[in-house]
Amino acid sequence: MKRLKEKVALITGSASGIGEATARLFAAEGATVVMTDIQDKRGMKIAEEIGADYLHVDVSKETDVVKAIDYVIEHHGRLDCMFNNAGIAGAVGALDSVTVEMFDRTIAVNLRGVFLGTKYAGIVMSKQGNGSIINTASTAAIRTGYGNHIYSASKAGVLQFTKSVAMELGEKNIRVNCVLPGFIPTPMIAMARGVPVEEAGSKLPIIEEAFKTAQPIRRSGSVDDIAKAVLWLASDDSSFVNGHALVVDGGVTGGRMWSDYMLAIDGLEKALGL
Repeated sequence: MKRLKEKVALITGSASGIGEATARLFAAEGATVVMTDIQDKRGMKIAEEIGADYLHVDVSKETDVVKAIDYVIEHHGRLDCMFNNAGIAGAVGALDSVTVEMFDRTIAVNLRGVFLGTKYAGIVMSKQGNGSIINTASTAAIRTGYGNHIYSASKAGVLQFTKSVAMELGEKNIRVNCVLPGFIPTPMIAMARGVPVEEAGSKLPIIEEAFKTAQPIRRSGSVDDIAKAVLWLASDDSSFVNGHALVVDGGVTGGRMWSDYMLAIDGLEKALGL
């Protein structure tokens, strides 16, 4: 069954990682997909493979976002799903190493980009009388130690912005939700640690191995896990879901894993001579 048949979707940050996986899945599920990114060569290649349109868009620039929305309406007549996914790791390092420029760039992409995408998608969806807006937040939005300081703050902003805007746009039959990925191997993780963009994809097996035991479900998460969650939020299957933060993390934010707890108890009992 094509769950997005006759729907039009705009996906930002779709040339790699979660955005790419979602674009591929949406196309397979029958959607007309418009991809955007700043990695043009890769983005155009994927778009050709899946039969999507591709646009160069820097989500931190209002003119770029407006251009993308206008393109969708001009060429496809409507916008059913806006997936504000583009993001960067941004400012990496201890607080005293973060510059104002690093801070501003992180917030501009991760939070302003979501604001712009939601604002202009909301305008056209209001005229239609329906739509689904989905934003990519992070488990770093709800737990400390899951991301760099400014990244975490930006994603917490995405989470609260999503919930707040859902109360306004919901009255116009526009659903606004977000996904909170856990430890998901993506090129962004490698790039944040200095790996060149053209080599980042080759490092994914190393990241996957490192993430295998990070959560109770003993495997690394995947971009497909997140794409499937986004698909549900985009589809009519979630037609009564609004203002929701869908955590997809294998249980990592649930607390201390049971095996770690038992190790601690075992150590305590030995210390007590029991």
